[in-house]
Amino acid sequence: MLTNLTLFSFGLMTGPLVQETSKADILAVISQYESALNGRNVKQILKLYGQNPTFMPQHAPAQEGRDAVKQAYVQVFETIRLHIQFSIHEVEVLGDTAWARTSSAGKTTILANNAVVNEGN
Repeated sequence: MLTNLTLFSFGLMTGPLVQETSKADILAVISQYESALNGRNVKQILKLYGQNPTFMPQHAPAQEGRDAVKQAYVQVFETIRLHIQFSIHEVEVLGDTAWARTSSAGKTTILANNAVVNEGN
């Protein structure tokens, strides 16, 4: 079931990062991702991925490539509505590579029955 997706497995970190990337830049991407998830905005989410993305939803196979990632998010948003907020625990920028450790909490609405459940990843 898609209620407990790890949409937030931040293997997503934008396209190629350049050395001038700062922690503030990474925080901005995370904020944009949070907003796009809550807004069910697949187009905005895809802008945050690189050219050959991988999306790793919890309890589901990894989706590779733009078409597969797009379809996976469409399916997610046809199934659930998120109202979550990220907490940022750590951001590291190492030259042209960056990573972030985050968690999220909030509510998920299961659209099939309008049940609202606590969400956390």
